[in-house]
Order: sequence, then C-alpha cells, then structure tokens
Amino acid sequence: MSTRQVIEKVTVLVNPLAGHGHAPVAGRKGVARLRERGVAVTEIIGTDADHARMLARRAIDDGTDALVVVGGDGAISIGLQAAAQSGTPVGLIPAGTGNDHAREFGIPVGDPVAAADVIADGEVQESDLARITLTDGAVVWAGTIVASGFDSLVTDRANRMSWPKGPMRYNLAMLAELTQLRPLHYTIELDEESFQVDATLVAVGNGRSYGGGMQICPGADKTDGLLDVTVVDYGRRSRLVRLFPRVYKGTHVDLPDVQTYRSRRVRLQCDGITAYADGDRVGPLPVTIEAVPAALRILSHTPA
Repeated sequence: MSTRQVIEKVTVLVNPLAGHGHAPVAGRKGVARLRERGVAVTEIIGTDADHARMLARRAIDDGTDALVVVGGDGAISIGLQAAAQSGTPVGLIPAGTGNDHAREFGIPVGDPVAAADVIADGEVQESDLARITLTDGAVVWAGTIVASGFDSLVTDRANRMSWPKGPMRYNLAMLAELTQLRPLHYTIELDEESFQVDATLVAVGNGRSYGGGMQICPGADKTDGLLDVTVVDYGRRSRLVRLFPRVYKGTHVDLPDVQTYRSRRVRLQCDGITAYADGDRVGPLPVTIEAVPAALRILSHTPA
C-alpha cells in the first residue's frame, strides 16, 4: 500500500566515504534536483556514525518531511536507526558499492537526479524492518540481511587487515577463511521449533540480498511480517565454492544442503560468531531478531 505525501522540506545526510568517495558528487546532484523541484534542503554530516544518528534523530524530532540518505547500505543503516517507527519517511540517493536497499525498493542506482525525483514525488511505501536485540539489551534495526557465520568471519578478518585496499582485501580474507573452514555449532530458535545444526552460515532476511545483489534470502518479502532464514549446512570447501555463484540468482536454495525457514522471531546462538546487519557489525551472538511490520516508511515508486 502506498500513500502520497507533500514533500516541502527534507534533511539530507551524506556519507562522504560511500562509493569510494563518490557520495558527495551524487549528493550535490541530488540536492540540486530537489531544489529545482521546490524542496527546501538542510544538509547534515556527522563526525562519526553516532553523531550522524543523533543529528538525523534531531531533524526527525524537529519535523522534517523526510530524512534523505546519500550513500550505501551502511549510511542507510544510520538512517534506519533514527527513522524506525518514527513515521518520518526515508528517501534514498544511492551512492554506495552494494546499494541493496535501493535495489530492494526499485530506486534508481547510478542516477542521483532520478532518485531525487522519487523523493520529490512523495509516494510513500510501508516496509517491515528487522529488530535485533543483543544480550545487553541494545537494539539495532536492519532493512536487508542479518548475516552470521562464514560471511561474517570473512568480514571480521577483512576488517583486521590493513593491506590491500579495496575489494581485493575481502577476496584475500575469503581465501584465508576457506582454508580454515570448520563446522559452526548453531542453536536456532524459531516460532514453531528449535534445533541445533552444524552450519557454514545462517542468514536472516527482511530483504532478499546483501553484498551488492547476492540473493541469499530470495523469497523474502519486506511486507509479510516474517523473516526468511537461510541455513547453509556445513560441507567441504569445494561445495561452498560451487554454491556461492548460485547465490546471485537465488538458486542455491534448491540445493539439498541449504535449508530455508520463515518465522516472525529468530534467535541465533553460536560461540565465536559475530552478527552483521546491512553490512555493518552488530555484535556477537546470541542475538534475537524480530520482524516489525510497517516499521519503515520509505519514498519509492510503486512497481509497474
């Protein structure tokens, strides 16, 4: 369901590091277009993620018509923490490397002017969000995928590496983790069942993809009030190497060593494993993840 909202004033949050530094250029083009469309723009930029979140929350409390985020999924995650359940819509001007949120909502990627037009047009969609609760009670909101297991171990390793820069660092981290592949002993609690499994990874999806289009939860529906869970059973390295290319089309779920589930609430426990959400570190397992219906209002066009 969509509604129309008059957009007269927006607050724009720019992540200057997104897209290898391309976000400021996209931001200038998007802001110029918004002003051409008669929208008043206030720009904010935080010194770090916490500061950016505080500024975004303040703008929402002050009554901005929309919070517009320029950047990739990490920047959008900051916006989600501020805007979740606030009633204030979020607009996206994609300028990251993955842009999975933008793809999920059909927002133009690589065209900041077209993305700004979506915002100015004022068509608002409702979407679920995933609410992650850590053992200390901290809450993190996620729009796409909560990742844990092999992929989060790779990210942990890549984050510890100072060389090389760019995507090659992630590729080397993946190779290193493949040499140390081991079964991960998960306890998974769903609405209707609880079980233990030796897995390679477990992904919980409010949306379908992460990592720039990897359809790890291809059946996820961001409006059904449920989370999709993809469990990749532990197997030999060669099996994992063959599985990953299929993730881009979502056909990995047809393999016998991949199990899928749906649940409103999911609890994951596995020693030594970190959860990541929308590409950012959340914290160590265990975590509890719940689908929260209509927690996000987002400016996007209804698919034809």
